[in-house]
Amino acid sequence: MTKLATFLDAKGARLGAVLEDGRILDLAAAGGMAADMLGLIDAGPGALAAVRALAAAPRPAAVLPAGGYRLLAPIPRPRRNVFCVGRNYMDHVAEGDRTRGITQSELPKYPQFFTKAPEAVIGPDEPVPAHTGITEWLDYEVELACIIGREGVNISREDALSHVFGWSIGNDVTGRELQRRYGQWFKGKSLDRSCPLGPWIVPAEELDALNTGIRCFVNGEKRQDSHTSKMIFDVREIIHQLSLGFTLRPGDVIITGTPEGVGYAMQPPRTLKPGDVIRCEIDGIGSLTNTVAEG
Repeated sequence: MTKLATFLDAKGARLGAVLEDGRILDLAAAGGMAADMLGLIDAGPGALAAVRALAAAPRPAAVLPAGGYRLLAPIPRPRRNVFCVGRNYMDHVAEGDRTRGITQSELPKYPQFFTKAPEAVIGPDEPVPAHTGITEWLDYEVELACIIGREGVNISREDALSHVFGWSIGNDVTGRELQRRYGQWFKGKSLDRSCPLGPWIVPAEELDALNTGIRCFVNGEKRQDSHTSKMIFDVREIIHQLSLGFTLRPGDVIITGTPEGVGYAMQPPRTLKPGDVIRCEIDGIGSLTNTVAEG
């Protein structure tokens, strides 16, 4: 599996390929590749083929040992807002309706889009602020992240996956009462450092992301356990609908909705507190861990 990452060491942030033993190949040192992930995506399929060739026979001088670097978000600062989809798993729709006293859930007829600011994005093992005094209902949401690789507008459902560069894991951290207080979701969804993303990007053709397991743990307790095949609107439909009259560009990040098991819908509700460790997992990608911190 190819693991395309952005990493940090004493020389700064660079583009890398994580090897199976945990070492990382510095792609700039290995073969003059693009300086960052957005540059790699912009360079097209030929650049990805070159990365695979370099990773298959890594030059020892370009390899850093495991523990000799820190992973950042694969796209540390997206060019545009992160595009998001709400209420995209039936069981999540139902649990949300139950908290509002609705017994007969009605499926959304179209994807419910909102965004998170680019500044919300953080990487693996970076702290998520509790935003104490701003929200008392901080919550987690594990989500499949889709990275766009090819520009398009009015993209057909049938052609949608050809526009995908790769897959990652997102955590749509949310201030629940802010989400409701302001009517639209942006404020509650776009707090600083509320969009963990990572740990790397797996190229699109290496994972059947429409048919894989997705889970979230808090302090080791499994809270969410589902499957991307249970999405109401799969990735093809999301890309099709989002692109109608709106151009998707290389490097755009789309997180595709969370399954059931969020904290606010539990009985009794359970909110994130400083010290809580959130681990998001997607089969075929890996895991993304962040700790809630004071602040």
